[in-house]
Amino acid sequence: MMNTNNHTSGEKQRLLSLCGSMEQIAGVRPVRYQDGRAAGLGGALVWNGPLETMLMLDKCLDPAWLRYKGINLGILTKPGLQGRNPYDTAGEEAVRSIMGGAMFTCGLGNIHGHRQVDGTEHPTHGRIRTTPAEKVGMDAWFEGDTYRVRVTGEMREARIFGENLVLRRSVECLWGKEPGQLPARPSCQLIFRDRIENQGFEPQPLCMLYHCNAGYPLLEPGTRLILPDRTCTPRDEDARRGMDTRNLMGEPQAGAPEQVFQHTMAADPEGWTFGAFVNDRLGLALAIHWNVNQMPLLTQWKSSAAGDYAMALEPASCGFEGRAGATRILEPFETHVNELRFCIYEGAGEIAALETQERQLRES
Repeated sequence: MMNTNNHTSGEKQRLLSLCGSMEQIAGVRPVRYQDGRAAGLGGALVWNGPLETMLMLDKCLDPAWLRYKGINLGILTKPGLQGRNPYDTAGEEAVRSIMGGAMFTCGLGNIHGHRQVDGTEHPTHGRIRTTPAEKVGMDAWFEGDTYRVRVTGEMREARIFGENLVLRRSVECLWGKEPGQLPARPSCQLIFRDRIENQGFEPQPLCMLYHCNAGYPLLEPGTRLILPDRTCTPRDEDARRGMDTRNLMGEPQAGAPEQVFQHTMAADPEGWTFGAFVNDRLGLALAIHWNVNQMPLLTQWKSSAAGDYAMALEPASCGFEGRAGATRILEPFETHVNELRFCIYEGAGEIAALETQERQLRES
């Protein structure tokens, strides 16, 4: 006989005794913007108490912004919040559609600047960042003591007589307890899980980069990086001049050139590593955790330019040359999986624990 005696746990019962609806503290709702260049842009508003984000349904389920207790952590560039545009993938014009956000996904055919490879044009940062999601799902439910909020969707990058790559994404945040070892308090995490499949009949290069962006007020003069890197290579002469100060933000300067660095990272035995933006004045750190077995490199972008003041940590599958260099190749019907965790740490104690983790990785 089926057991129908479904007892709730103590934590779940307590939450439901305090909240008429769990949406008081956690949930997800579809929204649609009404004006300006964002008019028509669909989003999934996700919150779980301290964290709040807007996942853009029309742009790869990327987070337009990420806030912690009301404090903005990401960037919004001068083009501003916007949906899909005719210039999204129009060569060098694509930079007019780069709004930044807490993260945008670069790929799948190209991750860096506009270029031609083997006679094919690849727009700045690739096409996947402006690809709308299909088969979108939104849910929030109890699983034991844990209240899970999840958004899922599928993005396809394909052309006739060419590639047929499918990215299936799950984005999740939690309220409550999570079994197993996680790097931060469960309610202070936003977890991305991507599964990329080559559904074509020819091998395809897989170029992926997660452009994770920090902006004001998290990013301000004095904000620093915790970064357990093994090596660091500057992209050009501008970056070479900034090697000694690459991990520290200074004052904004009009017309300052961007600086880009490529890192290899120390990692634990399972391949996990991280990089963190630390604002000691606010007592906040935003860490990006990823696995080097999935994404072996890290690109760091630093802009001290007034009005374009930003820094990004960008776990990547390939280096500065993108698909023109050494890349991961997906065979027909082969899949590749990435996991990326945004984790917020608060207070001197949690930041000190991150610094201890950095030392341990360097010593391993």
